[in-house]
Amino acid sequence: MSFAEIHGHNIYYEIQGTGIPIVLMHHGFASVRMWDKIVPRLVEQGFKTICYDRRGFGQSEAGDDFLDFYVDDGYREASVVELEALRNCLGISEFHLLGQCEGGVIALDYAWEFPERVMTVTISSTLCHGSKEMWNFNEEKFVKDFDQFHPEQRAKFMNWHGEKAETLYNQFRHFGGAYGKYIFDLRPILPWIRQPVLIIYPDRSFLFDVEQGLSFYRLLPDSELAVLPNCGHNTYDEQPEAYIFNLVNFLNRHRFGTATASENKITEQITCLG
Repeated sequence: MSFAEIHGHNIYYEIQGTGIPIVLMHHGFASVRMWDKIVPRLVEQGFKTICYDRRGFGQSEAGDDFLDFYVDDGYREASVVELEALRNCLGISEFHLLGQCEGGVIALDYAWEFPERVMTVTISSTLCHGSKEMWNFNEEKFVKDFDQFHPEQRAKFMNWHGEKAETLYNQFRHFGGAYGKYIFDLRPILPWIRQPVLIIYPDRSFLFDVEQGLSFYRLLPDSELAVLPNCGHNTYDEQPEAYIFNLVNFLNRHRFGTATASENKITEQITCLG
């Protein structure tokens, strides 16, 4: 097991394979273990995978003030700073980024703040923008207590987080994490993200409508949209073959980060916002 000390907390990470690095960002309820179906396929394709548990998730230390940290307005920025610190610790100059749901928020935030580090971004099942109607969103969507879960769901969550599984589930359920408690909107930064971006979106997510994927596609200057039919929110788990097919196809076309954004599309999107 490998840990990096970042801002006073031990952050757990795993590296597998050799070749071009890709950092995988877990969603807002998970840990590195959610990528167990995906990592071997990326390694087979010649990528070095780097997965890590963000502070308080999985095997990473939380600290006594984790709840205050989690609900603070600076949580998103702190998550970006954490990723940059890990990159520096590992000595990686540039890499591909893959983020699922909340992990996609941090991936886009990072690409916007550190464009020179990121070759491409892939996001899946990520929320583009919220509304007033989405206040207390997690509480409305996750209505079951931990002990009401199907045994397989509880086992999965315990595999992700160990003995702190129930405590973390209750925290994630009642608070918003990177999505916050109130209005959430990534749209202002999207036209300024120049890296190629793949958007993987399910058509039957119980959390977000597929139109969220279209919002990303319309505003990101160099983007591609893959909609997975008859697929629920956890795309990587429900349709891993389709997930890998679209992801690897995209990465291979941009393996060395040589692709450039269409200047016409960039101009068009910025004009629309203006």
